[in-house]
Amino acid sequence: MYKILVINPGSTSTKLAIYDKGKPPVENTIRHDIEKIRQFPNISSQLTFRKEVILEWLNNINVPVASFDAIVTRGGLVKPLVSGAYLVNEAMLADLRAAKYGEHACNLGALIAYDLAKNHSIPCYTVDPAVVDELEPVARLSGNPLFERRTTFHALNQKAVARRAARDLGKRYDECNLVVAHLGGGITVGAHHKGCVIDVNNGVEGEGAFTPERSGGLPAAQLVELCFGGKYTKPEILRMIMGGGGVSAYLGVTDMRQVEELMEQGDKRAALIFEGMGYQVAKEIGAYTAAIGEKVDAIVLTGGIAYSSKMTDLIIARVKLFAPVLVYPGEDENGALAEGAIRVLSGEEVAKVYG
Repeated sequence: MYKILVINPGSTSTKLAIYDKGKPPVENTIRHDIEKIRQFPNISSQLTFRKEVILEWLNNINVPVASFDAIVTRGGLVKPLVSGAYLVNEAMLADLRAAKYGEHACNLGALIAYDLAKNHSIPCYTVDPAVVDELEPVARLSGNPLFERRTTFHALNQKAVARRAARDLGKRYDECNLVVAHLGGGITVGAHHKGCVIDVNNGVEGEGAFTPERSGGLPAAQLVELCFGGKYTKPEILRMIMGGGGVSAYLGVTDMRQVEELMEQGDKRAALIFEGMGYQVAKEIGAYTAAIGEKVDAIVLTGGIAYSSKMTDLIIARVKLFAPVLVYPGEDENGALAEGAIRVLSGEEVAKVYG
């Protein structure tokens, strides 16, 4: 029974939650003015601004920082790590300030948490950042020694729902073989073998199924021709792959609910694209089922698009022969972060040291 502050920064918002000794969580999403955000020269320079906004909210609800047993935050872009909870330390902060492994709003989380906690002797943690890397050596091979496969995926939610699925199956997570598909703006499918994600598609760099806004794996030779054809710049091509690809490129929308509305109006192209995304996800699930190489206990569908029964039914029809399918729509990042901190505070898990 602990009192936990969760900080989950996004590009134009900061999600906050207080988990207090079994009570319903107190949650708030602070949306920041885009023009205000653009005034900062880089991500780390937003630290004071974001911290003051959080302190203002805590003051308004009369909750002092000193009352927390721990602060936990969404992990930033740091070096590849094994799964788990990490104590925020100076080595991590230095890498985040320098954006050594990439610049993203999630880098702010540890910086803010540490700044809030340092005067109150409160520990602060990150849990299962997107750079969790538990790949087997064979999974790192790309087909060319100049390229090595690396991971960027929905580690926090994948791990959380995998643990939930294991509980529902009456097992421990480290006893299970699961294939977990996170279906959202990005789509990642991971092979969870006895508690480790031994293979997973890189959801940012162009692997896997196409998504509402990402192209997924593209025909390599055609992509090379496009890159050197002189018609598009490097930023334009990257935009095609990340942010302006997938369903967005085909239909001009990224909200799958709008695609379903088009389908209901008889739009055959929308129906084909919708089916195509589900088809590619099913293929990915099949591939990662093979990667486990043993009997799979369950296939797990999660993420915002898993609220769509049309999509989940389409995928289940193709993969149900592999293993039973469990569906956990949405993602509870705040809850997953709080659970990670509680596992450390209760002694169930020992916090890892970054360095």
